[in-house]
Amino acid sequence: MAHKAGFVNIIGVPNVGKSTLCNTLVGERLSIITSKAQTTRHRIFGIVSKDDYQIVFSDTPGILKPAYKLHEKMMHFVADAFQDADIFLFIVDIFDDSILEDSYIKKLANAEVPVLLLINKIDLADKEKLKEKIDFWKNLIPKAEIIPISALKGTNVEKVMPRILELLPESPPYFDKEQLTDKPERFFVSEIIREKILMNYKKEIPYSTEVIIESFLEDEKIIRIRAIIFIERESQKGIIIGHKGESLKKTGTEARIECEKFFGKKIHLELYVKVDKDWRNNDTKLNWYGYS
Repeated sequence: MAHKAGFVNIIGVPNVGKSTLCNTLVGERLSIITSKAQTTRHRIFGIVSKDDYQIVFSDTPGILKPAYKLHEKMMHFVADAFQDADIFLFIVDIFDDSILEDSYIKKLANAEVPVLLLINKIDLADKEKLKEKIDFWKNLIPKAEIIPISALKGTNVEKVMPRILELLPESPPYFDKEQLTDKPERFFVSEIIREKILMNYKKEIPYSTEVIIESFLEDEKIIRIRAIIFIERESQKGIIIGHKGESLKKTGTEARIECEKFFGKKIHLELYVKVDKDWRNNDTKLNWYGYS
């Protein structure tokens, strides 16, 4: 049997369940999942390999109208996903009436590769609402194959993987068969810390932060990590740290526990907070933070 391989790129507007689905399909927790929009900032590969196939799932930032240069960089990752897809997984929320800009809809409608349009959160809707959404999307993207799912509950998700395997092109593998992702370990530590910030702070604070891993030292029994949380304004520093350092301590403890689950090893985590004024609108700083 010929070997199959390809890029299955997951796209959609923010907060429709892209990362939840990606983690489910990959079988590992690679992407941040929170109830807040714009949690995914990078393009993250999750690689599933068997003897006769390799699927490179690509989780992407939610498509939005940029308000900062950071958003523009995020949309560059989305543009890349439109260039190299062998299959699109286009996810929409059954209750969210916001749709992509016309340019993205046209790209999907005219795509030369298969488009699986997944209508998510069907566990929360009735049959009439589902039929309404199916008809709506059939009209916009006639060639798309529509699969109603619940990424959170797992409903119909078992239908997605077999269909991907049917549509996957013949190709040698793109990555080593033992490789799970394209990102280094440091990246996932920074994402875990950023997730805890998203969960523990309100309003603009989580979106004004970036996390850099300054040192990552591993031996047989423990990983010692020093991380810096950058914020945009001096006034935000006190909020991140909290009264007597309690807020930062809580974030650090939660991140350490999550890192220990991820690595299966004891973690010593040190968190520091620094100000990097208006980093979201500075190309040089964004490139340094990895948005290039």
